[in-house]
Amino acid sequence: MKCIIALVLLASSSTLYADQLSAVTRQEAKPVLIRNDHNVLLQLTVDAKQPFVQVPSITVKIDGAEELESVQFYFTGNAAGFSSQKAYGDRTAAQSKLVLAGHARLDPGANHFWLSCRAKANASLSGKIDARVLSVQTTAGNIKAKDESASLKKRVGIALRRHYDDGVHTYRIAALATSAKGTLLCAYDMRRRKGRDLQEDIDIGLLRSTDGGKTWGAQQVIMDMGTYGGLPQELNGVSDPGLIVNPSTGEIFCFAVWMNGKAGFHQWNKGGSEPGHEIGKSAQFVMVRSKDDGLTWSKPENMTKKWKDPKWILYAPAPQQGIALKDGTLVMPTQGRDAEDKHFSNLLISRDHGKSWTVSNPASFGNTECQAVELSDGSIMLNCRTEHPTKFRTVAVTRDLGKTWSVHPTSRKTLVEPNCNGSTYRFNYVDAGKKKTVLLFANPYSQTGRTHHSIRVSFDDGMTWPAKNRILLDEGRGAGYPSLSQVDNEHIGIVYEGSGSHLVFERIHFSELVK
Repeated sequence: MKCIIALVLLASSSTLYADQLSAVTRQEAKPVLIRNDHNVLLQLTVDAKQPFVQVPSITVKIDGAEELESVQFYFTGNAAGFSSQKAYGDRTAAQSKLVLAGHARLDPGANHFWLSCRAKANASLSGKIDARVLSVQTTAGNIKAKDESASLKKRVGIALRRHYDDGVHTYRIAALATSAKGTLLCAYDMRRRKGRDLQEDIDIGLLRSTDGGKTWGAQQVIMDMGTYGGLPQELNGVSDPGLIVNPSTGEIFCFAVWMNGKAGFHQWNKGGSEPGHEIGKSAQFVMVRSKDDGLTWSKPENMTKKWKDPKWILYAPAPQQGIALKDGTLVMPTQGRDAEDKHFSNLLISRDHGKSWTVSNPASFGNTECQAVELSDGSIMLNCRTEHPTKFRTVAVTRDLGKTWSVHPTSRKTLVEPNCNGSTYRFNYVDAGKKKTVLLFANPYSQTGRTHHSIRVSFDDGMTWPAKNRILLDEGRGAGYPSLSQVDNEHIGIVYEGSGSHLVFERIHFSELVK
């Protein structure tokens, strides 16, 4: 009789405790990155009103499990931020439905579990992952979790460059381009000792992909100014790469800004660069070339005397991809500080396949980093980072290769930004047998911080950007600096500084952009 009474009391107690438990799951729009050990799929929060309840297992369902190598829960107790210090159970091979066993004792209040995954090395870049908690098994009974972010599918991407890859402290400022042979080229800063900008020990690195971004070759160093002038590497930094491909000849040009000396200064700040051309005083505009699809590169050429107006304080490339106009003219976006120290954006132009170059007049509206696109009427739109005072993009148009500039109707009132580099790109595609084109724009979609890294679409040459066509890639905090390039007739590629890696690569099908 005593045993029966005890069982009844235990059952009643379990029911009582179960009524005092609740669970919710939340997901964030962040990619699952190949090469990362931890990619958070969801956060499970179990709220307990009573102490001593234990969780022996959690049942989950994973759509897209075939793209994953393994999954694992972590438990952080009352601490709301993700940490991999306390594993809940063992790492388990990914399947569509799993019962993940572990041990966790709940404290009164909110208790946090995190489902993390590792992607397969050959996971599809078209893959989508969605995880759900079907039930939470507790010593007080089973409970169902309310999903507060239903149907949020995570994209698969690649952690292209991470902290201390190849011994480099920080990777930043990517420029993505597609060669005449269809090879993807990604140039970027290799900040060897620390994350800071110039002046520092920085070289220009390059990665190549010949299979549409699925795999990438070994890192190359294509610009290293060494110990020029007898100064150490940290006083010969080179940064902010810009790429342009000549589709007629296949030649590829990479531009960057080089600082010699100037310890503790930056080229955009007072004293970091000076009028004139002298090495050690003025920041230098340097260039390398490749004639074999980016496999090998020439030694750096110093173009400062040819291109920089000596009255200007600074002239440098914009870290982005240049374009070729319909008539073959090469157009590279550039930037600088004029004689009055006003920020400007402008163009570097070649009409003879890169044998010679001319510099356009500045579009001086308090803007800097920029990217150009050719519009349907043959004019060039320059989409620029705004330095001050408003946090909207500055957009200018020229119909004479930069001799004169006019303000675009959308300038400083349409495309939001947190003062960061952005990427504009014309994407050509075929839909139902018809040739079509759209403009794409990528940047952190925020006016308060570099978060919500997104791609937007315009069907009318940049006059409007429908909200329904915005694709959110990563809502987390990263440094931004996206760069877009067409992978093939069906896909766009993007490299950006996201929340999960220094440089992230993702590939998006055109149907997602234009739906």
